[in-house]
Amino acid sequence: MENHSMRYLPQVVLILLAATTWTAAVAESAEPGIRTVDKITSDWNVRDHVPLDEFIVQSHRGAGKLEPENTLRAFQLSWKMGTVPEADLRTTKDGVIVAFHDGNFKRLVKNASPELKKKSVSDLSWAEIQTLDVGEGKGKEFIGCRIPSLDDILAQMIGHPKRRLYLDIKNIELGRLAKKVAAANVESQVILASTDYALIRKWKRLTPKSGTLLWMGGSEKVLAERIAELRRTNFADIVQLQIHVVTEETNRGKKISPSASFLVETGKELRRHGILYQALPWHRSDAQVYWQLMDLGVASFASDYPDKTMEAIRQYYMRRTR
Repeated sequence: MENHSMRYLPQVVLILLAATTWTAAVAESAEPGIRTVDKITSDWNVRDHVPLDEFIVQSHRGAGKLEPENTLRAFQLSWKMGTVPEADLRTTKDGVIVAFHDGNFKRLVKNASPELKKKSVSDLSWAEIQTLDVGEGKGKEFIGCRIPSLDDILAQMIGHPKRRLYLDIKNIELGRLAKKVAAANVESQVILASTDYALIRKWKRLTPKSGTLLWMGGSEKVLAERIAELRRTNFADIVQLQIHVVTEETNRGKKISPSASFLVETGKELRRHGILYQALPWHRSDAQVYWQLMDLGVASFASDYPDKTMEAIRQYYMRRTR
């Protein structure tokens, strides 16, 4: 009796070979952990233009997840790692500029009273702010970490020209901040970071020697519209531009958004204007995402995991082939 299954064996083999070839092509076209059918790369690569020791990594909120955010410990660790810390700035009710991200104390002050949880920096005096412990919630070894004043932070930069600082404004008067920076003589060491383009332009008039970073997130459509608006001013006063990159799960694996093609074209345009191209890959600490973004022309990162980011960059620079 004829074995019918043997009749279809050649077709089955061909199908399996085709599937294997397609799978291999997908795997070859992307770094491990980031699956894309068509690998898109930029014809400009950061390794060819920026020395490793000049690569800028912004440590989000001080030192990312490594230390209690916006504390002197965080800033000092960031500088030690060779990164640039970010300070989120607010003003106390008696006029002291401090580093604190949130609009209330609910998340960052452990065991805060129900009344305190609802309050913001602007509701307390500097003397009251200094009594708050913002380290205990992160672990026993961080007990005693306090909210620093801007003066405390700038004092750590005086006499250390390689120490730089991103300033993210939450609630302060811009002119007062400019005077503080000028008084400490660190104008060329600070970079104002904001999503408000008008604010950046005003800051640049107050402190022309300082850097600026315009950051933006949202859908590819929103990003394209914002970049189109910048073209009308020829990207005036922007020294760095940061795009938030998110990861979407698809039936083919992880996919970054905005798209690879959008990121490549944006990089080309920014480089024509001499603007540093930075990305913040939200909630990703694996080396593969940093490698892919550098392949797409990204030349700087903001990160919640600066130690892992720095290691991924070092590995990328050591690779002899793309």
